[in-house]
Formats: sequence, C-alpha cells, structure tokens
Amino acid sequence: MIAVVQRVASARVLVAGTIVGQIDRGLCVLAAVHHDDTEADLVWTAAKLVSLRVFPQDDKNFDLDIKQIHGGLLLVSNFTVAAETRKGRRPSLDQAAPPELGRQLFDKFVAVVRREAGPEVTVATGQFGAHMHVELVNDGPVTFVVDSRPARQPG
Repeated sequence: MIAVVQRVASARVLVAGTIVGQIDRGLCVLAAVHHDDTEADLVWTAAKLVSLRVFPQDDKNFDLDIKQIHGGLLLVSNFTVAAETRKGRRPSLDQAAPPELGRQLFDKFVAVVRREAGPEVTVATGQFGAHMHVELVNDGPVTFVVDSRPARQPG
C-alpha cells in the first residue's frame, strides 16, 4: 500500500457538489492498494499513519501524532498513487489493485485505521470509485509518502 500524506489545517471531499467527508486539523491521505497487497500491508500502513509524529509542539516541528492532537484523518482511495512513471509518458497503472479487490482492501484499511486511531481521532473518507474533488489547506506544507513495501535499493 502506498499513500501520499499531507498535514492539513482542514480538508474535505466533494462528490457531485456534496461533501462526503471532511476534517479539521489532521492528515489527508491519498491511498492506493497494490494488486498484491495483503492485510499485513493495510495494518502496517494504518499503524504508521496513526503514529507519525508530524505535528508541532513548542519549538519542535515534528513532535506529536494524530491521537495526541485529537485530529482527523481523511482517507481517500486514489489508485493513481500506485502509478509507475519511470518509463514512457503515460503512467502505468498495472500495480494498482483491480476495482473490486481495491474496494475490499480499502474498506478493510479504513476499518483498521478506525480501530488503531481510537475515539479521539475523527476518521472520514471519500467515496470509492467516484469522481471526487479533494480540497485541502496544506499546513507547512508538510507532505510525506508512506509505502508498506520495503525500500528500493538505488541503482
């Protein structure tokens, strides 16, 4: 699983002009399920999101996690995050899970995040498979890529 994570002052997702999910201060997560992801990838990614110390406290810019600030997580399924762009000009989406598997695993991911985050964190989502407008106010800007796969070796 791979996710683009942005620390936000606020974020929301609209489908056909209607807000389907929104948070105040927290993390906006654009997440893609790879075709070969397992439940272990979902659990690892959820735990990483909940434990990332990316919020400021006093003079430390990265000291608190989402639970400590009682923030929000906006989880948005976005299969294009899994795109391979090294070759050619058209991104390859071969690594992304097919829609049915992607929906099943993303729904499990949301459930795991809710469990890991606990009641002190608001968890909202976009709408799987819909054309969404994601609006956010990036705080910093602070943006990270979280990838459950082992790091690639240079070269």
